[in-house]
Amino acid sequence: MTNLTIRTLAMRISNEGDAYAYLESLRWPEKPVCPHCGVMNDHYFLAPANGTDRLTRTGSISERRVWKCKDCRKQFSVLTGTIFHGSKVPLQTWLFVFFEMCSNKNGIAAREIARKYGVSPKTAWFMTQRIREAMANDGSGKLSGNVSMDETYIGGKPENWHANDPRRAVKGNSTNKMAAVALISNETGEIRTQAVTNVTGTVVQDMLRMNVHMSDTALHTDSAPLYRTVSKEMQAHHVVNHHAGQYVTALSDGTNKVENFFSQLKRSMDGTHHCVSKIHLDRYLTEFAFRHGSHDLTDTERMMKLMGQVPGVRLSYRPLISEI
Repeated sequence: MTNLTIRTLAMRISNEGDAYAYLESLRWPEKPVCPHCGVMNDHYFLAPANGTDRLTRTGSISERRVWKCKDCRKQFSVLTGTIFHGSKVPLQTWLFVFFEMCSNKNGIAAREIARKYGVSPKTAWFMTQRIREAMANDGSGKLSGNVSMDETYIGGKPENWHANDPRRAVKGNSTNKMAAVALISNETGEIRTQAVTNVTGTVVQDMLRMNVHMSDTALHTDSAPLYRTVSKEMQAHHVVNHHAGQYVTALSDGTNKVENFFSQLKRSMDGTHHCVSKIHLDRYLTEFAFRHGSHDLTDTERMMKLMGQVPGVRLSYRPLISEI
């Protein structure tokens, strides 16, 4: 497949019918797959009477391409059971935003999406959160081999707070930053991230046990004491001492890979999103981890990879905002 750009994508999906056909080619390169029973077959395409669109139950005109399963006899479309399911936003707009979130190294703000594609800021934000939810649905197993791990803090410095900032009344001049932990496979570049309230030995231990095969993994960290206990469960533990100006050793490249990821993350958080809630930080971490971990792919390949993760992912608006 030729490498996509916004221009070539616009040419491919000049109307809603084309957008449905294009999404079908991405999700079903061989034959349609029924989302109800999971069977891939030459299912029946229910063509509209006039060949282009049909009247829906609400009286509106839709160019949605509908199929009927040969096995379970249920109807479905390429949107059924995906992050696009039930959305009133045109599929053309969805595909443009989907591509932008896959191709923009620094991400894209919801406000920018609202301006560019003529949707409300709330709708734009909800669309990006749905796509981030799909980015977390990679289905990959635990890591092994050599894994680097580090922690960071995201947020402004207390000395830069406004004199009347309400955080001063609660925290004084102490930090109110958000903590995040990341680990990267040195061999594959896969990344696992987690937003945490506080970085402790227990948090690090739980994250490692959840994401790596402990006895088959060599851990690479800095000299922070919180890694000492969990390191006993690892195959090996290689440490670099940043306080002594040591960043690599004969056995380890240290935490350079993780710090590269954090560097990109923080620049983008500050320059693109400006402010991220603690409640939703995990999804933003997942977004940057997805792009960083697939940096060796083209934009088209990254879009194809993410398109394989959209089935089975649903995110409703009310539960999302109730987290706030």
